[in-house]
Amino acid sequence: MALLRDRSEEFRAAGVQPYAISRDSPYTHAAWMQALDLHFPLLSDWNGEATHGFGVAFDHNGLRDVARRTVFLLDADGVVRGAWEYETSGVPDFDALLEAARALTGVAGSL
Repeated sequence: MALLRDRSEEFRAAGVQPYAISRDSPYTHAAWMQALDLHFPLLSDWNGEATHGFGVAFDHNGLRDVARRTVFLLDADGVVRGAWEYETSGVPDFDALLEAARALTGVAGSL
């Protein structure tokens, strides 16, 4: 999340509003927002509706319905235009994500 925090202005400049979502509770998210100084919405999928709706649930270390580390790019109408899945310990390629965001929104930019 710190990487998204550090690059969130680049996504906004590309015409994309970044969000993060996890299965943690809203109370845990309040602590993360403060500890990491996040300036984008951190949404709670406490009940797992998004995890199941996006088809990213899996069992991990004995826990059921954990969300796979995934990035989704949605257009202004909420239609998924891109999806990238990463290993649990993987880090998203923010340059590739920015390129996809700029292609979607038509905002020029250079990496």
